[in-house]
Amino acid sequence: MSNLKKQIKANATAVASAILLSTSVSQMDAQQKAGILGVDHVGINVPDMNQAVGFFTNVLGFSPVTTLGPIPLDDVWKKANHMQSATGPVTIKMIKAGTGANIELFEYKDNKGSTQQPGGDDIGASHIAFYTNDIKQSVEYLKSKGVEFLGEPFLMPSGDTEGESWVYFVTPWGSKMELVSYPNGKGYEKNNPATILWSPKNINPSKTDVNSKILSEADMRSLIDTHFATWNESDLKKREALMKKVYADDIEMIDRHDILNGYKEISGFVDVLQSRNPKAKFTHIKPAEIHHNIARLFWQNGPSEKPDATTGMDLFVFENGKVKKLYVFVDDKK
Repeated sequence: MSNLKKQIKANATAVASAILLSTSVSQMDAQQKAGILGVDHVGINVPDMNQAVGFFTNVLGFSPVTTLGPIPLDDVWKKANHMQSATGPVTIKMIKAGTGANIELFEYKDNKGSTQQPGGDDIGASHIAFYTNDIKQSVEYLKSKGVEFLGEPFLMPSGDTEGESWVYFVTPWGSKMELVSYPNGKGYEKNNPATILWSPKNINPSKTDVNSKILSEADMRSLIDTHFATWNESDLKKREALMKKVYADDIEMIDRHDILNGYKEISGFVDVLQSRNPKAKFTHIKPAEIHHNIARLFWQNGPSEKPDATTGMDLFVFENGKVKKLYVFVDDKK
């Protein structure tokens, strides 16, 4: 009976692995065929463009960038887009919303569609969530501007969103929106997930156009040098300071055995390596090879009398001015 249970368990594991692999391959295939990179903008209809632009600029501090219209809409367009035939021209403005997706505002002149905001459980209801590092401060500020909140910030106590605080608020025209904050990350990240959700908290807002920043080869080589200094640093505070210079907050390191996320886990990994051989240092075997936002570097690690005791290669993926992913390959010693 025991052997039968083991066989059933093994078969179930194999099936689960096959399904997971099939799903992963299917996702990759779909992404390649669709060619979609991410969210460009979120579009919302507003009753008064001046009111909406004033709220997003004067209250939230965003910037209007482009304007189209008024554009007359013909009957064919209206019918295809399920619009009322008597609705007038549309005016469109695109808002740059900090470090995230843009917001596209639509105002229809003489709008004959429904003017009632959808309820929370209505099909098609939606909201935009804005990230803040200090939700209490943001709530106090928005309240001082007369913004209505639907309750007080709630801290998630457990589960995938453990550590996240959120609260809904209402715009002057009645749309429901949200403030959200998780400066120390979310619960699911503790489980070393293969994929980490994108977050604007990992973008440095003090840098102009950080989302579109392109690193030069010199920049990437400098970051790689700092990466080596990080792994050779034994002082925890100095190592953390170096990590913040070279790694994104949600840095992911992958080797043949582990997937590590964030400064703390990678620093712990470095501690283990240094405890095994305190005299060993990481050095370059040859200069890094760089293509676009990816670089690879062959390295060696060992004491001065045998600097190549261990050899391998690091593959770096750069994003928004820092190392986003680090793939580590260690050579097998014969």
